[in-house]
Amino acid sequence: MGEILVTGATGNVGREVVVQLLARGASVRALARDPETAGLPAGVEVVGGDLTRPDTLEEALAGSDTVFLIWPFLTTGGAPAVLEAIARHARRVVYLSSSGVDDGAERQTDPINQLHADMERLIEGSGPAWTFLRSNTIASNARGWAGQIRATDVVRGPDIAATAVIHERDVAAVAAHALTDDGHAGRKHVLTGPQVLGRADQVHAIGVAIGRPARFEKVPVEAARRQMLADGRPPALVEALLASAETRPGSDVITSSVEAITGRPARTFHSWAQEHADGFR
Repeated sequence: MGEILVTGATGNVGREVVVQLLARGASVRALARDPETAGLPAGVEVVGGDLTRPDTLEEALAGSDTVFLIWPFLTTGGAPAVLEAIARHARRVVYLSSSGVDDGAERQTDPINQLHADMERLIEGSGPAWTFLRSNTIASNARGWAGQIRATDVVRGPDIAATAVIHERDVAAVAAHALTDDGHAGRKHVLTGPQVLGRADQVHAIGVAIGRPARFEKVPVEAARRQMLADGRPPALVEALLASAETRPGSDVITSSVEAITGRPARTFHSWAQEHADGFR
């Protein structure tokens, strides 16, 4: 087996994918815009490159026959050129998608799910064998609340429908199997945690973990828009996130995919909160 290239390797999921691939004895290469500051474990080859500039990917892709792809943008602009570069080298692509993608829908419920559906279509037509990891809400998103909880023990923001939140380490564990084992080509694995939780439930769990009562306070969408823009978030991202909050339906789907693929049950959000409690104190 050739090297496995991990994109998004300095992010919450990508970093875990690198760790778990190394633990499985795989030969791992990580793509980073700035290799000097990547801070990745010993044993991984960190190569400079930028998904916004497909011409910078050749060094990272040369000798890589498998790619873990995270697409961190709000549109598919630039994706065809990146996928063309990947197809020149790789025989397999594992893509981190969303559990909200509905194969039967002409249009998805919100811009973020639409992006993932569009990316899946492009990847299907790009050449290499593919696997889609349709992940539910990832627990590490809650890190964005740390400042508010440290300051006031109250998280204020738009509410979003409850889903079975998944630990990023479980997403990474499935990814490591899909990247190294046979039998995942053409599969769309829907990955969830073991319990459906709303934002209030997640904030409460963090409060339990830090030993202080913490609560979620729903903010009207207009007020949330003003605050997010004032915080300096890009307007396109603000609109995508608010569209998700307004239009994404709740989901009580809980799958057994994590346990079926990794051999161990999906971790709870409560365990995630305990592990990361220091970041919220």
